[in-house]
Amino acid sequence: MQHIVAQPSLHKPIAIDVEGEPLGVVIPEEQGFRFLAVRLPVFPIDGVIFESVEAARRAAAGALNGVEDD
Repeated sequence: MQHIVAQPSLHKPIAIDVEGEPLGVVIPEEQGFRFLAVRLPVFPIDGVIFESVEAARRAAAGALNGVEDD
C-alpha cells in the first residue's frame, strides 16, 4: 500500500509588516511576488504582483497611510 504525501510548497509566503502591523503576505511566483492582503486598509493591492518584497512592503505602507504608489 502506498501513501500519497503532499509535497510542501516551494513558494512559502513572506509576511509583510508595516510599523509592526501585519498587513499581508507575498507569495513568490515566476512573474514576481503576489500580495495577499489580511487587513482591510491594504485590500486595494490584494492580488497585485510586485517585482520585489520591498516594493510590496512600500505599496502596503502607502495603502495603510492612504497614499497611492505609482
